[in-house]
This record gives sequence, structure tokens and C-alpha cells, in this order.
Amino acid sequence: MSEALTSNIKITEPAQEYLADLLAKQEEEGIGVRIFVEHAGTPRAECCMSYCHADEIDDQDLHIDYAKFTAHIDADSIPYLHDAVIDYNKDRFGGQLTFRAPNSKVPQVGENASIEERINYVLQSEINPNLASHGGSVDLLEVIEDEAGLTAVLKFGGGCQGCSAVDVTLRQGVEVQLKQQIPELTQVVDDTDHSISDHAYYK
Repeated sequence: MSEALTSNIKITEPAQEYLADLLAKQEEEGIGVRIFVEHAGTPRAECCMSYCHADEIDDQDLHIDYAKFTAHIDADSIPYLHDAVIDYNKDRFGGQLTFRAPNSKVPQVGENASIEERINYVLQSEINPNLASHGGSVDLLEVIEDEAGLTAVLKFGGGCQGCSAVDVTLRQGVEVQLKQQIPELTQVVDDTDHSISDHAYYK
């Protein structure tokens, strides 16, 4: 599968040299780096890099061979790593590896997107920008499928946690908007602990 995957992620020559030196110090045959994005497509997206040992190589990922090592790009992270640049800049303290990925926080929804991806897209691109004006946010915890249908379980944070108006926000705002765009969604429930109201917009 990896042969069909492509990525324009760029690891600069200084970064390649730095990573090659780091890997050489591990003194381990076949060790490389794995590049991935946690919480991809959300405001919490974080670009990550870790050692990839020979027995941890995932055939589903994209493997890019550099002169002295191989970079293994997590298949699911590829759309979020478009135009990403990994660079290394020397300074008086030694140097710093930088990882810039302008698309890591941008929701990606294609034809075959899962229900979770579609819900996250609506939350992050349409609902959370509105909640941000109150210092609030909402995230998807899970989607439950049972005889009653599909249920989206959400968690509110920031100014929405412990807010006295959160039920109105959920029923008249978030739920309506999600069901309009994702008609197969049966219900939306709030699993937030609203007893914590330190930052609530309305108490």
C-alpha cells in the first residue's frame, strides 16, 4: 500500500544530518524515524516524531529513504503533513529541530471519511470558532452505535464547562448543526463534568 501513498513533506539537509547522527548513536540496525500527527485536524493537533525500530515498521505507512535513514510517515497523517517542513537550525546553544505543518490543524474530510471525521470537521470548522468567542470549545469523545442508532458523545471545555447555558448551546446549537450536516446521527449527548465551573462563561 505504501507505494501508492505520496507526501510532499520536506526534511531539510541540516535536519537529515541531525537525525542521522541521532540515529547512529542508538547503534541499532534498521532504526529510523516515524512521523505522525496526534489529534490531527483539530486545534489540539501536535506533530510528533519518534524512533521507529525495525520490528515496529508498519507496511501501511509511507516509507521515504534518505541517504542515511528511512522516515516512516503514518498513513493517516499524510493529508495533515502536506507542505510540512522539518528543519534544523544551529545556534549558540547547539541547535533546534523545528517541525512546521500548516495543515495539521485543518480538518480533512474526503469521500470515504468516517462518521468521526465528519463530526470532527463540523465541530472544528464551524462550531468551535463560534464557541471560542465565549472562551469555550467542544470535542468528540466517541460515537456509539446501538439499536437506537448513532450517538455522538461530546465533551465541553473552557468557558462551556460548568456554564449554566450549556444545555441550550447543546440542544439548540451544536445538536441542530450536527444533525443538519450528518443526518444519520440519531442523538448528541454531553459527557462533561459540569460541577467544575471555574472558567464558565455563565455561572
